[in-house]
Amino acid sequence: MIPGRARPDGAPGARGRSSRLHEPHPGGVRTAPSRAPARGARARACRGQRGIRRRAQPSAPRALYSFENVLHPASHSHHPAPESIRAARARALRANRVDGLNRDFWAKFAPFLEWWPQVNGTTLRADAIAAVTGAIVVLPQGVAFATIAGMPPEYGLYAAMIPAVVAALFGSSRQLVSGPTTAASIVLFSSLSVLADPGSVDYVAYALTLTFMVGVIELAMGIARLGALVNFISHSVVVGFTAGAAVLIAASQLKNFFGMDMPAGLHLAEKLYFVATHPGDIHPYATVVGLSTIAAGVYFRRRLPRIPYMISAMVAGSVVALLISRFLYVGGPAPGIQVVGALPATLPPLSSPDLDLTMFKELAPAALAVTLFALTEAVSISRSLAARSGDLVDGNQEFIGQGLSNIFGSFFSSYVATGSFNRSGVNYEAGARTPLAAVFAGLLLMIIVLFVAPLLAHLPNAAMAGILFLVAFGIVDFAHIKSIVRASRSDSMVLWGTFLATLFLELDFAIMLGVFLSLVIYLHRASRPRVLVRVPDPRLPKQRFNTDPSLPECPQLKMVRIDGPLFFGAVNYVAERLRVIAKHNPLQKHLLIMSRTISFIDVAGAEMLAREARLRREAGGQLYFHQLQEDAQKLLERGGYLQDVSPEDLFPTKGEAIAAIFQRLDRGICVRCDKRIFNECRAVPKVEIENEEVQQDSAMVPATS
Repeated sequence: MIPGRARPDGAPGARGRSSRLHEPHPGGVRTAPSRAPARGARARACRGQRGIRRRAQPSAPRALYSFENVLHPASHSHHPAPESIRAARARALRANRVDGLNRDFWAKFAPFLEWWPQVNGTTLRADAIAAVTGAIVVLPQGVAFATIAGMPPEYGLYAAMIPAVVAALFGSSRQLVSGPTTAASIVLFSSLSVLADPGSVDYVAYALTLTFMVGVIELAMGIARLGALVNFISHSVVVGFTAGAAVLIAASQLKNFFGMDMPAGLHLAEKLYFVATHPGDIHPYATVVGLSTIAAGVYFRRRLPRIPYMISAMVAGSVVALLISRFLYVGGPAPGIQVVGALPATLPPLSSPDLDLTMFKELAPAALAVTLFALTEAVSISRSLAARSGDLVDGNQEFIGQGLSNIFGSFFSSYVATGSFNRSGVNYEAGARTPLAAVFAGLLLMIIVLFVAPLLAHLPNAAMAGILFLVAFGIVDFAHIKSIVRASRSDSMVLWGTFLATLFLELDFAIMLGVFLSLVIYLHRASRPRVLVRVPDPRLPKQRFNTDPSLPECPQLKMVRIDGPLFFGAVNYVAERLRVIAKHNPLQKHLLIMSRTISFIDVAGAEMLAREARLRREAGGQLYFHQLQEDAQKLLERGGYLQDVSPEDLFPTKGEAIAAIFQRLDRGICVRCDKRIFNECRAVPKVEIENEEVQQDSAMVPATS
């Protein structure tokens, strides 16, 4: 058949032409069409088939300057010139660099854009329920913490409004709730009470300025990615400080609890001495109100945990005071029962911190101490909640969120705010799904204050003192104190040192002292790494190495493992340990160091290793390394220490190391050795050992005539 012609039966030709081009004649006679119409029909059919194929193939979006076009230009129909490729690659790199900077910027300063798409009706409902619970819980806490801080009571509520909203939007944790806390309040009071009278206008001005400074420091540390600094405040420091702060909180409320007129400015011992020496100044009515508040709080916390125990205790104390005034004492309020007074039913008023450099110098030490402890509290709580919820927490982003919350808060009559363990735990247990729960709680608190603030006029100071006694008892972590004392002697020293410093020294100095003690103990541990003797253990699978003094050792090779870094602080200790080993085992001239557990080596450590290699070589042996870290090898190479530590003495596996070292051992000693702890020792035949022993025995027998 000729290609391009129709077959007589009307079937398509070799090129797949459609049979409709050869319709039968109406008269029944089949006729071949003319060539011109056939060519036109074939062209239309081919165009149709190409169109079908194009529509069937998925279309990919065109990207002029994407990495695929730049790195893989051959995969596209257009092949640009080499100059075009380089220009496109440069433009793509610049564009992606800009995109990366933009992503980092928005992730740092607008982290709420990441979780906002996950908000839906279900999460909004759960967050709203958690917000109602959190707003109710913070009412008594805000007033109590403001009292601890020496601030007017309403400032504790202000600190739970704007800072909570800002920290939730710009922080990293989804369950953390910021606001006033016990630790921040007691540090604030300790730092500012020596500068101004608590509750005065000057005192409030100092507190707002300190809050602004703390926010700036936190923000700067977050931007500089210094989140790891809070790791230097050990858990023992936090436990000891909070225990000491609890004692100080309780001591500060003795005058309100007993209704006594106690002089201001007394230290802990002086307050206790005053109460013990003035029993006649104790007002029984105020004491009854305080005891009733504590009893109600303990009962509701243990028996009815679903009801906020602080609110219940506050109501109980107020009712008891009202009953005493009505029935037991006629003629007005009972003596000794003083009330907090009405709070202003307003939104947080605008304020302005004092930006005077002189004030900055006065508050700088306190600002640094408050910053460290506030960030430690916030990051620790957020990490604890993240471990339970499975979320990820960025410590640096949490710094930024806490810094912005305090900066904004200082302009809305708020003192230092940080992560609250109580409210964060309540928020998590109430089912909060997103940070909107904290946002809703802060906004809802603004509405509640407008209606509830006048009712606090009837709250007795003795009832507030009872609530603070409950708070003080609750923040003492008795379980961790017991575990720390049992587990570690050094951590116990840090705990009790921080505790005593908190009681008898300035609180900012107590925190610094705790950090200093933690660093000293850490450096002491790091400067004394374990140097363990290792030998193959035939009792273990594949004769794994073990540290057992009863196991036999090779008489020519010593194998040790160093557990820790070889830095300037540990060099002398490790060198001394190696000298003791060499003195007790003079025949073990070869030394193999198991280096996998050496985390890093500095210049002092490299010099010590080079010196040890020279000493071993002068004694007729050699120094070897097993699995020396790559960074350590580069340091030895850059410092020129490979002249003493040969690259041939660095081995990746124990098998290679022992096989190579075995060839350098004194074979005369090997034939007499009965230890045979290596597989290579089997290469020495026992016949040689027996012949050697026979020769020695025959030489010892005297000749007979």
